[in-house]
Amino acid sequence: MAARGESARVKLTFLGTGTSFGVPQIGCGCAVCHSPDPRDKRTRVGAVVETDEGARLLIDTPPELRMQLIAAGIDRVDAVLFTHDHADHTHGLDDIRSISSRRDGPLDMYGPADSLKRLASRFAYIFDDKVRALPGTSKPEGRAIPLEDRERVMIADADVLPVALPHGPVSVFAYRMGPLAYVTDAKVIPPDAMTALIGARVLVINALFRTGHPTHLSIPEAVRAAEAIGAERTYLTHLTHDNFHADLEAELPRGIMPAFDGLTVRID
Repeated sequence: MAARGESARVKLTFLGTGTSFGVPQIGCGCAVCHSPDPRDKRTRVGAVVETDEGARLLIDTPPELRMQLIAAGIDRVDAVLFTHDHADHTHGLDDIRSISSRRDGPLDMYGPADSLKRLASRFAYIFDDKVRALPGTSKPEGRAIPLEDRERVMIADADVLPVALPHGPVSVFAYRMGPLAYVTDAKVIPPDAMTALIGARVLVINALFRTGHPTHLSIPEAVRAAEAIGAERTYLTHLTHDNFHADLEAELPRGIMPAFDGLTVRID
């Protein structure tokens, strides 16, 4: 992928766009959870970014990963980028077995150092190369590679800039990849981080409730952040069952819209 500010083509596929509960929510009788609009069915947050040169990066491994990848027709990724290690972003990690078992070695997995350390403890059988699959069986294999805030790295042919943002008491990574900025689970975007995101043509940003939340941007806060970043198109993700997709789409400012599961965005 071309460096930031240079020309690049990116294809973004939203695998999941829902909050940690997902939509519909278990046991909920609200109208959104029973909506016939397929855009109101939201699995947990994840995405795939593809470059014009063939790199394919998976952002997070949500619990529904297997079904998300099947629905999107994706059978290969070159690496995983973790935003952080919360369960709704990581607990589909075992599903990478179908990908890593067809490779010559472990699948590279990048993210914040503290998140990768916790994942290596939680999923030791994936990251510990001393854990061997029994003959005739297979296991997922991953190689943890920690990233540093605002230190650029080439992953496959993609130029990736991690940007640390506060998520309540923990830190998450947003990712800038050429013309795309991907932000999820942030509470605020500090000025120095904002500078790293300005210039993106497409912005993905989390937007939880209409009211404030201690660890997530609200919808009004996300809209204000999007306007400050100034992308041509902004897509809201990590959405709850508080809004019908169609109603939210109709009320948002021009150029800002809710994402939905399976949406594909091309950035030329």
